[in-house]
Amino acid sequence: MLNGISKLAHDKLIKRGKTIAIAESCSAGLLASELIRYPGASRFFILGVVAYSNKSKVEILGVPKKLISEYGAVSKQVTEAMARNIRKKVKADLGISITGLAGPAGASPKKPVGLVFICLDAENKNICREFHFHGSRQDIRKKATQEALRLLCAHLSP
Repeated sequence: MLNGISKLAHDKLIKRGKTIAIAESCSAGLLASELIRYPGASRFFILGVVAYSNKSKVEILGVPKKLISEYGAVSKQVTEAMARNIRKKVKADLGISITGLAGPAGASPKKPVGLVFICLDAENKNICREFHFHGSRQDIRKKATQEALRLLCAHLSP
């Protein structure tokens, strides 16, 4: 499912000469794994962090505690901070973050299982999208990764 879009993102990053850093939560490293699937990834891939806990989002990614307490870890605001901060921390051209609820636990009426936020941060651009995926925990992780790769490819297209 992910092979084609992974290869396309890989090739576009190399062709455009862009570097990337990734901060993942619910996808648990799947996006980083997909981006480094093919030889030559060291030309663009700087860092991938799986920040699963709120503590790691604050201490490693520099997400303000206030954002998490006010909006929750699964929110547009936190996802934007994750992407921006990981990009700036390692001086990458692009930062991508994913956070969401893959389930089966942790959901609420306002934040159901399958709610995922994906953000791409660049020097002068910040794109954050909200998704509502269905399926198993693994399905949600794969769908989130696929959409992050699509967002990346769209950004890198001329």
